[in-house]
Amino acid sequence: MPAFSLEPAQSAWCAELRTLAAEQLRPLAEKGEPGRVNRPLVAELGRLGLLPRLFTSGAVDLCLMRESLAYACTEAETALALQGLGAHPVHAHGSPAQRRHWLPRVTDGTAIAAFALSEPGAGSDAAALALTAERDGPDGWRLTGEKCWISNAPEADFYTVFARTTPGAGSRGVTAFLVPADRAGLTGSALDMLSPHPIGALRFDAVPVTADDVLGEPDRGFRVAMGTLNLFRPSVGAFAVGMAQAALDATLDHTARRDAFGGKLSDLQTVAHQVAEMALRTEAARLMVHAAASAYDSGAPDVPKRAAMAKLFATETAQYVVDTAVQLHGARALRRGHLLEHLYREVRAPRIYEGASEVQRGIIARELYAELADLEAR
Repeated sequence: MPAFSLEPAQSAWCAELRTLAAEQLRPLAEKGEPGRVNRPLVAELGRLGLLPRLFTSGAVDLCLMRESLAYACTEAETALALQGLGAHPVHAHGSPAQRRHWLPRVTDGTAIAAFALSEPGAGSDAAALALTAERDGPDGWRLTGEKCWISNAPEADFYTVFARTTPGAGSRGVTAFLVPADRAGLTGSALDMLSPHPIGALRFDAVPVTADDVLGEPDRGFRVAMGTLNLFRPSVGAFAVGMAQAALDATLDHTARRDAFGGKLSDLQTVAHQVAEMALRTEAARLMVHAAASAYDSGAPDVPKRAAMAKLFATETAQYVVDTAVQLHGARALRRGHLLEHLYREVRAPRIYEGASEVQRGIIARELYAELADLEAR
């Protein structure tokens, strides 16, 4: 599919998703408690058939879902995305038994998934993980250490956990484990964060895991993490684009109606040019997101670079668009409950999670120089 256009059926589906988000998901989101998993909302995503699409569709469809839901209900978008992020390693690398047990529950919304990669001392440096997996007999390990900034923690039903199985081996010594929340020695606590979705910390006190809990192969967990992030980073960009579009549309409506200086706000050239810049950047971000998603679906070799570019540009763009929208709306946009007040809180975190903007720049530069070295070696 060309990155610059959608088929009529796709456009219609996006419109349908926006309506569903506004009419059926938004009321459930409003009944939820900030910082807590909204299980009725997740269950409704399953009932509507959206959660199964996380594992039966490609990156382009994932981006369309995330952008469309984010436009009308960021809470629904985030609940959907977190199910995908936490369970994708099970879908892609899990054993038949792991998949049979967990994926049906994830897709019907009765089991909450979480992706436990970040740590207090590692952050975006996934190769520097300190959570240790010490051998416990010929077929087991004990997990000891902490995870932090984990979405859906501590309320998830299972965690995809990345732990160091070989000391001093960097990214080559990390293993991915599927750890049920009721496993002995696993505890957690909620963190009070700016964004309204649930985030927490996890503590592992000699938590037992076996070969049956491994996702993929021992010491190959870094590939599990990066493969998951290469899929979800462009869709983080789609989430950002959805928020940017919502802010842009609100600003168009406000500036066209607001009386100011003997006319409308939109009559002021400085305002009109700001709105044009918002639209320009939003559309450019959307194109980058769809280009990265299309590259992923086609198996292109430059997916890491494109995913990093899309995530970086779209999240930075959304920050700019939402901030400009607040400025053009004035004080009304800062009142609790206003759409832009909500978006202002939501838009900040995507520039940090799943690899901060600085990390994305590092990935882009590394991939560019690798491409140059490959050309020179030919």
